[in-house]
Amino acid sequence: MKKVRTVILYILFALLSLAILYPVVLVILLSVQDSDELAGTISPLLQFTGEYADVHYLPQYPTLGHFTDLLIFTPEFYTVFWNSLLMVGIILLFQLVVSVPSAWAFARFRFKGKKLLFNLYVIFMLMPFQVTMLSQYIVLDRFQLMDTRWAVILPAIFSTFAVFLIYRGFADIPNDVADSARIDGANEWQVLRYIGLPLGKHGILSCLVLSFLDYWNMVEQPLAFIKDKGKFPLSLYLPMMDLSNKEMMLAASVVTLVPAVFVYIIGQDYLEQGIISSALKE
Repeated sequence: MKKVRTVILYILFALLSLAILYPVVLVILLSVQDSDELAGTISPLLQFTGEYADVHYLPQYPTLGHFTDLLIFTPEFYTVFWNSLLMVGIILLFQLVVSVPSAWAFARFRFKGKKLLFNLYVIFMLMPFQVTMLSQYIVLDRFQLMDTRWAVILPAIFSTFAVFLIYRGFADIPNDVADSARIDGANEWQVLRYIGLPLGKHGILSCLVLSFLDYWNMVEQPLAFIKDKGKFPLSLYLPMMDLSNKEMMLAASVVTLVPAVFVYIIGQDYLEQGIISSALKE
């Protein structure tokens, strides 16, 4: 009976995985169709005439010309691509600089109001961007940061989610290990560097993976705080395109997926271990 339940669960998870992956696979297949075949495939979607779209899962005339046009003859694509890399890279770097010491303080120090402050962090983490957008807009406007990349970067650097996730990894470190290092003469920064970082790396690396996936695909923040299209990230490039350029739109969708998939594959083990360890903590 137990084996039957296991088989049923595997089948359900396989069907669910197929349902989730189908749109991604469909985008990849459509992106390698030539212009005429693609026009015939999606024309019923653009103007419904009672017919349904007929997708050829094996393209009749496969081509990579759309990717060539995008990567070679579309310089504005590289502008938004490097904008995304720049913003996400700065966010991840300084987010670690801020979040790691903060998480270490919450996990290892005892001070008055610690529990209240940490609960506030959790509450702020649960708030959607729509709730804090107005307050962020007022602060950024007061500091004359609107319509700059820093309008997106600075709020993300001080994300409470990163502190919460890294804190869970530090909280599992035995007190005896850190106390032994202090007895041997190590100061707090040395304890963090030689004990906290190696033992809490799963939480830190899982935070990097999740943060990259989040900020690589962010739409609302740059759309609310940036007006200059030359400073737009890659996540806003697709909405800028119209259906008359559908081939380039599909090619750009595939290229946008590549860095996210690459980061996920590299950090998958750390991500799983970090999430599991976080779920087992208090």
